[in-house]
Amino acid sequence: MAHKAGRTTESWATWDRFIRAGKIEPGALGPELEASWHRCKAAGVDPLAGRSTLVLGSAAFAALAERKQDLIRVAKPFMENLYSLVAGSSFVVLLFDEQGYLLEAVGDQDRILASQDLNLNKGALWAEGEVGTNGAGTPLVLGRPFQVSGAEHYCQKHHRWTCSGAPIFDPRGKTIGLLDMTGPVDETHIHTLGLVMAAVQAIQHELKLGQKNQELTLLNNRLSSILFTVTDGVLVLDVDGVLSQINPVAERLLGVSNPQAAGKRMTDLVQDLGPIRELLEWGQEFLDREMELKSSRGAIQCIVSGKPILDEGGLLKGAVLFVNPINKIKRLINRFSGAQATFRFEDILGQGESLQRAVQQGQLASANESNVLLTGESGTGKEMFAHAIHNQSERRKGPFVAVNCGAIPRELIASELFGYQDGAFTGAARGGRPGKFELASGGTLFLDEIGDMPLEQQIALLRVLQDRTITRLGGDRSFVVDVRIICATHKDLREEIRKGTFRQDLYYRLNVSMIKLPPLREHPEDIPELLEAFMYKFAARKGVSNLRIDPRVIGILQGYAWPGNIREFQNVVERMIHSVQGTELSLNDIPDEILRVPDPPLPMAASQSPGHTRSAGPASLREQLLAEERETIQASLRTWKGNMSKAAQELGMARNTLYRKVQKLGI
Repeated sequence: MAHKAGRTTESWATWDRFIRAGKIEPGALGPELEASWHRCKAAGVDPLAGRSTLVLGSAAFAALAERKQDLIRVAKPFMENLYSLVAGSSFVVLLFDEQGYLLEAVGDQDRILASQDLNLNKGALWAEGEVGTNGAGTPLVLGRPFQVSGAEHYCQKHHRWTCSGAPIFDPRGKTIGLLDMTGPVDETHIHTLGLVMAAVQAIQHELKLGQKNQELTLLNNRLSSILFTVTDGVLVLDVDGVLSQINPVAERLLGVSNPQAAGKRMTDLVQDLGPIRELLEWGQEFLDREMELKSSRGAIQCIVSGKPILDEGGLLKGAVLFVNPINKIKRLINRFSGAQATFRFEDILGQGESLQRAVQQGQLASANESNVLLTGESGTGKEMFAHAIHNQSERRKGPFVAVNCGAIPRELIASELFGYQDGAFTGAARGGRPGKFELASGGTLFLDEIGDMPLEQQIALLRVLQDRTITRLGGDRSFVVDVRIICATHKDLREEIRKGTFRQDLYYRLNVSMIKLPPLREHPEDIPELLEAFMYKFAARKGVSNLRIDPRVIGILQGYAWPGNIREFQNVVERMIHSVQGTELSLNDIPDEILRVPDPPLPMAASQSPGHTRSAGPASLREQLLAEERETIQASLRTWKGNMSKAAQELGMARNTLYRKVQKLGI
């Protein structure tokens, strides 16, 4: 509320009485002025002076003006406009900072020059504690607009002036300056303060707009930084579905620059808007929907997510689309789902002639793109060979996707291999799902147990091998797939063809390069190397080191037929490591079933005649070892007169183990 000016003799008399006696009669001054005079007296302000003695040097003022440049820039036009209303009336319009330093002056130059004896210069301090009650310092103390006229000023030299000042606040409510209008005391008018207040409101509004613009600029810069750093393609749409901005990833994806894309409608890029239409009409966001986008290089299959853009009132103003090529998503899926080949040919242990022949064939197969058929009994390492072929091929940087055809239910194998569209069947995932062929595109698809694939799916597989395209279940559009096929089976596919369970034409398509993996019994010379490798692996897990191997153990293991091949051998070695006591892998650690099982009849080599018999070897060695073990146990029992605990201690085995061996050996 403006203070009504006091220009009467009573005002001067009130001032004179206060200066002489320090007293003010009740009601003679308003409470704000009375409090201000008391503050000035307490601060030691000279009431007969009024000159500012604290003036910033040129360098200090330049630094202050630079800090306050936004305030000065915004306030100057309003100061000039305010002065234009009182031009020719000896008024000046003054801008101060929040401490009371004069920043800028606009107005009657003669009046300004006449004020030089009071140091009304830029950089001079006009705080209340410096020059007494005045139109700059006092409103800053009060924190609100205030008018001081004539003898209401504490200092006598200011009595010829009328001053109207109003603090300037930033958008957060912090005082950042003050606007003052000063003129001759005989021109005092209550509306002068109103003009100043109106100008201050305009300045504050402009400052708020400026801050909003700065915030918008900062926000735009942040958004641009985000747009330029995210790995997704980003498309910004208005509410009509018109592109306003795309990021560099989207530029590369669509083959257009941001200026070229601006103004395009989404209908120019997407044949079926689907969820995008719902997003723009209802603000309904969507996640990971598969769509086909048009680019300068043709159609691109993409995974698209969309979010609405809403204003402060919740009104829909546009949308943002996040776009990724489906091949990129497939690579991520393959990477995090373990769809990568881990083994190489150097990981395949063994130097046996039959095994090395298979390795050489695999290395040759790696050098071309032909389909490969791996055959061999279960446990011979067919998947390991498939890994190695992929990792030595030109496709090694692509995905390696393995599918066990025998482990997937018949009714699901088609959707697993070829994928499905949204709504293809009850329980289908929303948005559909790519199949293994799509996920393996650019790499290798390993079809294990191909001999177990149903006939109806064999037909579909044959079509893919011929056309290199797939159609998802429930879909009507074909996808081109770039896949190298490696198949494996433990079955005799020729026999399956004869039985009518495998298609002959598919067999010929797959059997471009056939590699037969030998069973372990055909290369027993590799058992020592395999034993050492597996023993080290499992011993390290158990925390055991420096294990020795009783040579007789190798003889027993080489004499066993290993119907489960490498897989069974690895399992047996792991069991032996878990049962070992001490620092040597001995006969006691071999599972009973390995010792008990007699040798099965071995296949005759091509050089053998029907009458040829195998010479004494591991089988007779096993019998010899068992006989020696029986004699050793019997001797120990005789020495200790049947005391099982003493005998077990002497033999270096657990008592339970000794009981088991006594029973097994018929002692």
